[in-house]
Amino acid sequence: MRQSSISTKFVLILQIAIIAGWGGSWSLSSSTSRTISVQEDATLATSATSDKVPRELPLRIAGLYDEPEMISDADLAAVLSKVRPRFDQKQLKPNFVEHALRTWGVDAEFRDPEVMSGIEMRDFLIDHGKYLVSWGNDVAPLLQEQPEGISIRWGRETGASVHHDHWLACLTEAGVSLHEPVFTPGQRSMTIESVLHQSLLDFRLDERETEWTVLAFGLWLPPIKQWTSQDGRTLSFDDLAERQLRGHNKYGVCSGTHRLYSLMVLIRLDDEFDILTPSVREKVLAHLGDIRDILVVSQLPDGRWPDNWWLGKTAVETPIVSPLHEDVISTGHHLEWLSIAPKELHPPHEQIERAAKWIIETTKSQNFEAIQGKFTFYSHVGNALALWRQTRPADFWKRWEVEHPEEMEDFTAVDESNAKGDDSAHH
Repeated sequence: MRQSSISTKFVLILQIAIIAGWGGSWSLSSSTSRTISVQEDATLATSATSDKVPRELPLRIAGLYDEPEMISDADLAAVLSKVRPRFDQKQLKPNFVEHALRTWGVDAEFRDPEVMSGIEMRDFLIDHGKYLVSWGNDVAPLLQEQPEGISIRWGRETGASVHHDHWLACLTEAGVSLHEPVFTPGQRSMTIESVLHQSLLDFRLDERETEWTVLAFGLWLPPIKQWTSQDGRTLSFDDLAERQLRGHNKYGVCSGTHRLYSLMVLIRLDDEFDILTPSVREKVLAHLGDIRDILVVSQLPDGRWPDNWWLGKTAVETPIVSPLHEDVISTGHHLEWLSIAPKELHPPHEQIERAAKWIIETTKSQNFEAIQGKFTFYSHVGNALALWRQTRPADFWKRWEVEHPEEMEDFTAVDESNAKGDDSAHH
C-alpha cells in the first residue's frame, strides 16, 4: 500500500464479495462491510475487460470525522427530515430519485408510508415497468438496450437522467449489487453489471461531464487501474483525474464542486489501491490545496460559500445577489467533499463550523415545497452532515425513529406550517 503524503489515516469501508466473472448470483446478505487491504486483491487483474469486475458490492467512502458539537443529533435529524424522498409518483424525475437514493442508500426504510424506501427508489430506476407507471408511453424509456449492455437516457429531455453516468454513480453510492436485475422494455436478462459494462465502452475523455464516471468506475473497479473503450483506447484513473483538473472551476457542474468530491474520492481510493501514478496524485493534492486556500478567503461573514466562491477574495469584496439555492449548492457540496478529506486540505475548522451552522439553519427554515423544488441540492446537505457525523442517513434515521417517535409528527407539522420557504435572493 502506498505511503500517503498526508498524515491522516484513510480507511475505506468496503462492502465486497469477489466474483470470478460476469456470471453467478449473490444475495445482498451474503456480503459484509469490512476494511480490506490491497494485498487481499493482489491476484486480481490490473486491466478491466468485458468479463471481470472485482466485486459484487461497491466500495463505500466513509467520513473521516465525528463532530457532534458542530452537528448535533437533533440538527442532523431535522435536516434529514427535510430530505426524505416524499415525491409525487406521477412523472417522477429520475434525477430526484437518483439524488435521494445516493443519500439514503438501498437499505433505507421509513415509517411514513408516503416516503419512498431505498428499495422503491432503486426499483423505479432499474425497472422499466415502474418507470412506465409514472410516465406512461409519452416519453422514451429511461433504460436503453444496446447490443452489449444497457445505456441510460440522459440530458435535458423529459423524464431523462440529467447527467451522464449519474444514474450509475448514484446506484453505486447507494450500495446496489452488481448482479441486481435491470428490467428493460424488452425484458432482457440484464443486470447493473450490464450498465457498467456499457459505460466502460461508451466513455470518452472529451465529454463535458465526467464527475460521475469517476464515482461509478472508482467504486467498482479498483485495484483495476485501466480499461478499454469501444474504440480500442486504453483509459485509466490517471486520465479521469487529469480530466477533472482541466479547465476553470466555474465550468464544472454545481460551480465546480462535483469535481472536488470526485478528486477526493480518487485520492481516498489511491491510498488503498494505488490507482494513480505518483505524479498525478501530487497534481490532485496540489489542486485541492489551492482550493482550500480559496475557501479560506471566499467565505462570507454568515458562513456560506457563495456561488462564485472560486473568485476568492473578490467573492467577498464584491458580493453578488443570487438565489438562495445557489449558495446552498456551493456550501453543501464543499462540506461534502471536506468530510472525506484530511485536515491538511481543510480551511480553519472555525470556518467549517460556520458553514455547517449556516447550512443547518437555512435547511431547517425551508418548507416542504421549497425543499422539493430544489431537492437535488438539499440532498447533498443531508449527505454531507451525516458524513461529518461519521454515519449514514439510513442508519441514523432508523435509530432516531425508534428513540424519538414523538418527533416524527413534529417534523411533518413544521414542514406544513413553515412560511419561510421562498427561494428568494439573500446576501
